[in-house]
Amino acid sequence: MLSTLPFTINSLRDAYAAGTRPADVVREIFTRLDAVGDPGIFIHLRDRDDLIAEAEALGEYDPTRPLWGIPYAAKDNIDVAGIETTAGCPAYAYTPTDDAFVIAQLRAAGALMVGKTNLDQFATGLVGVRTPYGAPLNAVDPEIVPGGSSGGSGVIVGHGIVSFSLGTDTAGSGRVPAALNNIVGLKPTLGALSASGVVPACRTLDTISIFALTVDDAYAAFSVARGFDPKDAYSKPLPHENLTEPSGTLRIGVPDAGSIEFFGDTVQQAAFDRDVAVLRARGAEIVEIDFAPLYAIADMLYEGAWVAERYTVIADLLATNPDALHPVTRQIITHAESMSAADAFTGMYRLAELKRAAEPMLDGVDLLCVPTVPTFYSVADLEADPVTPNSNNGTYTNFVNLLDMCGIAVPTAPRTDGRPGSVTMLAGAGQDALAASVARGFEQDCPRKMGATEHAIPNPAPLLSAPSDTIEIAVCGAHMTDLPLNWQLTDLGATFLRTAQTTGDYKFYALAGGPPARPGLIKDAGPHSGAIALEIWSLPKSGFGTFMAGIPAPLGIGTIDLSDGTAVKGFLCEPSGLDGATDITALGGWRAFLAQQSEMA
Repeated sequence: MLSTLPFTINSLRDAYAAGTRPADVVREIFTRLDAVGDPGIFIHLRDRDDLIAEAEALGEYDPTRPLWGIPYAAKDNIDVAGIETTAGCPAYAYTPTDDAFVIAQLRAAGALMVGKTNLDQFATGLVGVRTPYGAPLNAVDPEIVPGGSSGGSGVIVGHGIVSFSLGTDTAGSGRVPAALNNIVGLKPTLGALSASGVVPACRTLDTISIFALTVDDAYAAFSVARGFDPKDAYSKPLPHENLTEPSGTLRIGVPDAGSIEFFGDTVQQAAFDRDVAVLRARGAEIVEIDFAPLYAIADMLYEGAWVAERYTVIADLLATNPDALHPVTRQIITHAESMSAADAFTGMYRLAELKRAAEPMLDGVDLLCVPTVPTFYSVADLEADPVTPNSNNGTYTNFVNLLDMCGIAVPTAPRTDGRPGSVTMLAGAGQDALAASVARGFEQDCPRKMGATEHAIPNPAPLLSAPSDTIEIAVCGAHMTDLPLNWQLTDLGATFLRTAQTTGDYKFYALAGGPPARPGLIKDAGPHSGAIALEIWSLPKSGFGTFMAGIPAPLGIGTIDLSDGTAVKGFLCEPSGLDGATDITALGGWRAFLAQQSEMA
């Protein structure tokens, strides 16, 4: 029965394969929303009948679309075509005609956007109560703040109503709500998720973030949503890695006794000590380090000139209608009016100095492990003091984007008082897979419920150990098993791993010329795109250069997105190579094309 089904991605995929319809899932979503009865979660909840119609339009179950029928929510500073974007401020609202880049990626993968969630106004805050729309209630304990600024996005996942949600993260907004609602919060490397169509907070430091019930679900959504976007000046063409079992002894840094801070919360301190012991038991070497330079960097985010970035977003509104802003938000952002360009440069110089001071200790570890939040604050605490608790919530989050680190907040076992445990694994830019792979260990070793639901966290599926001296290569043509160029792989010691399919947004061509006949694969989410059959091979890295040297133009190696939500290196074609080519996308693969040619001969 849907009423008892956990809305994890794998659970829904299994249900769809067994005959469940997405429209039935939509109906169950509204039933769960009615049961929760919290009007503060959404600023814009989609019309039930419209969403059912969109679900029915998906047609028959299509496992080649990695998020087919998977429901999600988006923070209301991310554009969804035809739905008003407010950024938590009615006077700022506008209705976009286009989806944000990430929304378009998810739509192409078959995901269903349920609604736009509440937030701290203009994504300024870590508490979730700075909103004129009425704050959402924490999913686990309504007396605790929901966390911000992505409060609604954290709460909706915490209740198990959607499989994942989108937040944003500048100072910790994609991690703090995760800790407070007993869910996962993935904050990727800056530039991995395009910010096109997102109302900025601090444009140089912003990223979309992802909340989910499990690490695997968060990473699956991230794998689909990511991608280089030339329209976003801060987007980066970063390589994507699959989750793999970490090998060797990891050196994991934690705050030393002189710099760790819990603001008197001894229960939180005991929970963190317990969680560090879990890492040690799994074979990690724990390194205590002085966090003083990191705290100094964290202080710069709101006390330094970076607050002026927030000011640029709403300068016109402040000039014409300052009362439209939440009083605390206005107090924070108008601090920029007392700053000069000289202050901005002074701040940049100071940040560079602090980064240099932090480099030796960061270079000496593979990851950091920190408490996601140092303590818990109630709604009443924020009513008494709207600033100090918010600042304290950022103790272990504010420095991360200034240092261009990635991170993932993961629930651990409950504290001794029953409140959720949580740590965040932090790693250098581009090491999202490492951080998430280590975070998965807490799902194996720390029994807990998912969010506020009664569903126990399932043991994650075993990960393959990734040999450090090999690389996975996807081939789609003459390099496949028993075809004319397969020897170029086998002579270099490559071994066959598995068959696979791309996501449904690729086009496939038979290129002009030959012999041998060669295909061209291009990512194109336009009409008549589809999923293409592949073979995945494991190639020794020592032979990769030789293999690359034998690849003629217009072919090259790029990143290919797979239907299971992962990505792999493989053959892609330059658009210039399509002169005289034949579109064979509808055939779904090279072997089908060869069979067709044989029949016609």
